[in-house]
Amino acid sequence: MADEQQAAPQNEGEQKSIQPQKIYLKDVSFETPNSPDIFLKEWKPQLAVEFGHRAASTPDGLHEVVLVLTVTVKVDDDTAYLAEIQQAGIFSITGYSPEEIQGIHNVYCNRFLYPYACAAVSDLVTKGGFPQLLLSPINFDLMYRRRLEEAQTTAAAAAEN
Repeated sequence: MADEQQAAPQNEGEQKSIQPQKIYLKDVSFETPNSPDIFLKEWKPQLAVEFGHRAASTPDGLHEVVLVLTVTVKVDDDTAYLAEIQQAGIFSITGYSPEEIQGIHNVYCNRFLYPYACAAVSDLVTKGGFPQLLLSPINFDLMYRRRLEEAQTTAAAAAEN
């Protein structure tokens, strides 16, 4: 009985935890290839936003997640500006399976980093002499589920061939 009592607390001791350790800008790029002429045009911008991310484990068991946000704004056919932010974070993630960790990287960590990336883009755009840019929220959970469904569909199609 003494052994059973000791075994129970060990299983309970493995609690699930996600803790941000550090948030930082990994890389920043801002280009205005058609300045100063772009400032003389009527401001009717066409916005394109691209999103990506990558994640890796560090040697000490932490996880670095990098959210990549690329914003391109054109007026007519001319690029007004191109801004790219690589917003990164180091997270301590314990007690989760590898499959769960993949979901945490794709949903929780990206959701955590996105406001920082949006603020950095807005700051760059404003300092570049353009009107403030406020990006819409992203549903990272939906994006991740769609990506999983696409992968399953592709795998099923490959298995049939």
